[in-house]
Amino acid sequence: MTIAFLGLGRMGEPMATNLLRTVPDLIVWNRSRPALDRLQALGATVATDPRNALRDATIAFLMLANDSAIDVVLERGSDAFAANVGGRLIVHMGTTSPAFSRGLEAAITQAGGRYVEAPVSGSRVPAKRGAVVDMVAGGEEDVKTIRALIRPICGQTFACGVVPGALTMKLSVNLFLITMVTGLMEAAQFAAAHSLDLDLFRSIIEAGPMASDVSRVKLDKLVQGDFTAQASVADVRMNSGLVAAAARAANLVTPLLDQADALYGMAEQFGFGADDMIGVIRALQAASRAQGATDPGEARP
Repeated sequence: MTIAFLGLGRMGEPMATNLLRTVPDLIVWNRSRPALDRLQALGATVATDPRNALRDATIAFLMLANDSAIDVVLERGSDAFAANVGGRLIVHMGTTSPAFSRGLEAAITQAGGRYVEAPVSGSRVPAKRGAVVDMVAGGEEDVKTIRALIRPICGQTFACGVVPGALTMKLSVNLFLITMVTGLMEAAQFAAAHSLDLDLFRSIIEAGPMASDVSRVKLDKLVQGDFTAQASVADVRMNSGLVAAAARAANLVTPLLDQADALYGMAEQFGFGADDMIGVIRALQAASRAQGATDPGEARP
């Protein structure tokens, strides 16, 4: 069993690094070189291009940015696609729409391959610790194989039935995450606007029943003025769009998500797309200033 990992971005690089603990002959590919050099220094085999990575592997993990990137890497729609995926198990670990995943499964199956979706919940910090949560969907035996294989990557894994059960579950989790962090930043803006000490605000949140790993990490970053991305504003906006589209397809109303999506869109427009998702507080501040509210500053101690 030869394994390849394609996509060494903010999440993919630490995930592949952890996978190397049990797969020392891991094949890796990435669009840019620095991450490849770091993985190669740890013992991974670097593929010259995605086609070689796929064709040298029996199982290929894809941790790619979006559906367009997946189609390009797999060469979907070309004569090369069948040779890239045929006889292989393709594991989609990124976040796309459930409809895209369902169509990808059909295309891979028709080309003689097998398909599992295994999106993760978490950011770069838990990815480094091998503590992301993974949701897996597909054929029963393939799901069992992948859950065993990704143990170095994940704190926990959950079987979510058939495709697109895992991606639909991931979007459900993301809806909660997005609205929760947006609410937390709105509360922080409220505290700062009333000249309250944000470090004290953080301590009180952490002492109470609303504390969570997410609130601890995000409030610590806010107090420290650290907007370095774990999950960026742009990534969150992409995810909120996927959730909103899936909700509309199911005839659901999502008022909290819709407001959050608008705020992250505003943060992008103001140039904060590369910031951590706590950068949404800057959109809240801008909206408050626009309606003549008291300027809370940068909401930093």
